[in-house]
Amino acid sequence: MNTIINADLHHPQHAQDLLMLLNAYASDRMGGSDPLSAFARANLIPELQKRSNVHAVLAYVDGQAAGFSICFEGFSTFACQPLLNIHDLGVLDEFRGLGLSKLILNHIEQLAREHGCCKMTLEVLEGNHLAKGIYQSLGFAGYELDPAMGGAIMMQKKLAASANSDDKLK
Repeated sequence: MNTIINADLHHPQHAQDLLMLLNAYASDRMGGSDPLSAFARANLIPELQKRSNVHAVLAYVDGQAAGFSICFEGFSTFACQPLLNIHDLGVLDEFRGLGLSKLILNHIEQLAREHGCCKMTLEVLEGNHLAKGIYQSLGFAGYELDPAMGGAIMMQKKLAASANSDDKLK
């Protein structure tokens, strides 16, 4: 039986499952192939608990943690409404092919609608064709304001890691 829930970051089992799933995702090729650092493992849940704009979702198959998403509420200035950014989304290898990603994304869409969000956003690697296909099948598309100007691209600028972090910045 598949179950999708809103994680309670103060619930010890939810927190443990979320960390385990995020670590598996980070260790996967699509997550950069590096497990979470000791610093991230020790501090992630307390840091997420401090933020009121975090929404975490857990997927269970027959009671086993199988997939997750971590989302952050943002704000669209053009629409003057909240938006929901799907920051992380992963399913453990042994549970892939069961449709969990679609179930998680449908759950997130309902959550976004309940919070009055005007849209959901996410990033996907160009080479992650399976994920892109799933996202497109659920209505996600590239972002552009004016076709003459082309689509938006994701950019980043890495900043120095803090002294108490052994993470390399992703």
